[in-house]
Amino acid sequence: MMIRKLKSGEYRLYSRKPDAKTGKRRNLGTFSSRAAAEKHEREVQYFKRH
Repeated sequence: MMIRKLKSGEYRLYSRKPDAKTGKRRNLGTFSSRAAAEKHEREVQYFKRH
C-alpha cells in the first residue's frame, strides 16, 4: 500500500493495484496523521491474510 500526503495535510492510504472497475487506485481511508494511516495499513495487511 502507499500513503500519500494530500494538499489539505491529511494522509490517504491507496491500494497498490488500480481498481479494475474504476482504473484508479482504491482509496483505503483518509487519516489526519501519518501514524494513523500506517496503523491502519497494518490492520489491512492483517485482514488480507486472515
